[in-house]
Amino acid sequence: MTHPAFQRYIGIDYSGAETPDSSLKGLRVYEASRESMPVEVEPPPSPRKYWTRRGLAEWLAEQLSEDVPTIVGIDHGFSFPLRYFEVHHLEPDWPTFLDDFQKHWPTDAEHTYVDFIRHGSRGEGEARSGSARWRRITEERAGAKSVFHFDVPGSVAKSTHAGLPWLRYLRNQLCERVHFWPFDGWEIPAGKSALVEVYPSLWSKSTPREDRTPDQHDAYVAAAWLRQVDTDGSLGKFLKPDMLPGEYPVAQVEGWILGVM
Repeated sequence: MTHPAFQRYIGIDYSGAETPDSSLKGLRVYEASRESMPVEVEPPPSPRKYWTRRGLAEWLAEQLSEDVPTIVGIDHGFSFPLRYFEVHHLEPDWPTFLDDFQKHWPTDAEHTYVDFIRHGSRGEGEARSGSARWRRITEERAGAKSVFHFDVPGSVAKSTHAGLPWLRYLRNQLCERVHFWPFDGWEIPAGKSALVEVYPSLWSKSTPREDRTPDQHDAYVAAAWLRQVDTDGSLGKFLKPDMLPGEYPVAQVEGWILGVM
C-alpha cells in the first residue's frame, strides 16, 4: 500500500479576465486534506469580494512555503506547443520560456488586460504570438483547445496568458521548495509540494454539482480528484502517462495535463 504523498490538495479555477488586481468571480479556490473533502477558500478580508490573480499568487507563495506537502492543480496551460519555441527560436527550456514570455506579455503588470497586449497597446505580444492550430501533445490527447485559441467558449487562452507570469513569480519566490510538474521531472520527490496543470472537464460531468457555480465546481473537482488519486495510490501512474519514447522530452517542454493518459 503506497502512502499518500501530500497532506493538502488545492484546486484552482483560473480566470484571465480584467487586470491582475481585479476581483474576479471566476477565480475560485478549493482545498481538501487527506481526511476532508474540498471546501472553498475565501480570499483574505479586503474591500474586494473575490480573489485577484495577484492576491492568489501571494497566498499560494505563503501556503507553499509552509512545511506541508501540498499539490496544487490549476486549470490553465503551463507552457506552449513546441511549434512556438521553433517559430520564435527559443531554447526549449521552461524557466527561459517563462522569462521571455513575461517580458513580451507583462500580464502581471498593474492596470493590464490580456487584450491590451493582444491588441498592441502594451507589451510586445505580436512578437510572441501563436496560431490556434498549434496544440500541445496533451491537448490533442485530451481534446482540449489550443492555448492560442482566443474568444471561443471553453477557451483557456486568456487564462493561460494571464497566469504564466504568476507561475514565474511562484517559481522565483519558492525556488527549490516546489516541484513544477513535469518541467522539473516526471516524478515528484517525497516531501515536496507540487504545482500541476489540470483540466476539470475530465471530471466535472461525473461529479454532482450540488449548489456550486460552474467555476466553483471546476475548482472543487480538481481538488477532489487530486485528493482521491493521492489517497488511493493511483497518482503515480498519472505522473507517468503513456507516450512514445520521443514524446517525453517534447512534453517536458510543452507541459502536460495531469490526468490525461
